[in-house]
Amino acid sequence: MTMSTMQTPQNGQASAAAPRGLSILGATGSVGTQTLEVVRLFPDRFDVRALTCGRNVERLAEQIREFRPAQVAVGAPERAEALKQELSPDGPEVQIQTGTDGLCAAATRPDVDVVMGAVVGFAGLRPVLAALQAGKQVALANKETLVVGGTLVDQALADGDGELLPVDSEHSAIFQCMAGEAERRVEEVVLTASGGPFWDRPADSFADVTVSEALDHPNWSMGPKITIDSATMMNKGLEVIEAKWLFDLAVDQIEVLVHPQSIVHSMVAFDDGAVKAQLGVPDMKVPIQYALSHPARWPAPHERLDWSSLSRLDFQRPDDEKFPCLRLAYEALEAGGTAPAVLNAANEVAVQRFLDEDIGFADIPRAVEAVLERQPLQSEPSLEGLVRADARARERTEELALPVRN
Repeated sequence: MTMSTMQTPQNGQASAAAPRGLSILGATGSVGTQTLEVVRLFPDRFDVRALTCGRNVERLAEQIREFRPAQVAVGAPERAEALKQELSPDGPEVQIQTGTDGLCAAATRPDVDVVMGAVVGFAGLRPVLAALQAGKQVALANKETLVVGGTLVDQALADGDGELLPVDSEHSAIFQCMAGEAERRVEEVVLTASGGPFWDRPADSFADVTVSEALDHPNWSMGPKITIDSATMMNKGLEVIEAKWLFDLAVDQIEVLVHPQSIVHSMVAFDDGAVKAQLGVPDMKVPIQYALSHPARWPAPHERLDWSSLSRLDFQRPDDEKFPCLRLAYEALEAGGTAPAVLNAANEVAVQRFLDEDIGFADIPRAVEAVLERQPLQSEPSLEGLVRADARARERTEELALPVRN
């Protein structure tokens, strides 16, 4: 997708228009629950028509009782049965579907205008493609969709009436900085990274990192997978690939700087030497709301910056030796084809193995690199080719014999 497919943001307030039908894919996760917090601020702006989750049917049942969607989807049939038990005997009537078919149905309902794509991982690709092909406006929080299937998403946007808006704070910042600017005048974008919990920790101690330490992010409240990705800086690598597709950039136009305060969310440099930056407190509800209200801005009680408390804003170049996941992401982007899909799949499995205490923290990038080196790549994959590459990469990562953490 190029910037020309995005409408120019304008200042304004919520109008008296009819509520917009909303489907939230991944409703029980961090982004999904914060999306519903935004909906609570503007109850007359949205009509929640569909909600989905993988496993957390207890939280989904609570959401169903509050928002009364017409349809929900869960990951597997046994989860559907568990949800029915949670809702019985006097729960609201709701259609329950399962698996990928259920996700796609929730994303393409005729009464849905906006789809929040917040499913974690590769599972988000098919429903986002379906939503775009159905002409929906998609607020995309699932970066893996573009990492794995950027070419397919680009084609879906070119072929239909769908629209894609970024939700990641960094990409939302770039989107806002580019508003009203000519695409060809962009010289470089700078994605900022918090550095995670281990920026100042010696690399030779990474073998001793515990799961609880890796999940203790200093600035952001996120789900476990993305929090671990932040600790390894793979999250920033995935965002580099996402930025390439969102803004039609060359690899050498995307830079990463570590900014521990997480106040400057990203910057755009133009060919006359000017640089625009978008600043704000670390709060995902702000970019979520902007994606849902676009092209308007709606007044909201989100936390404001306290300028008097900002004594400094620091920026440093990332250490690729210490955090090799960022380098691996750039290399996968350069290689193209199925390489980003293999990168993503191997990382998802390696992160889960770390969370399960099967491998150590330092083994995550080792596993990803080993799978990238061993798996043959396809240059122009179809969706089916991406699915096969994803599956094979997962198998290889599961099979890798890596040191078990003491």
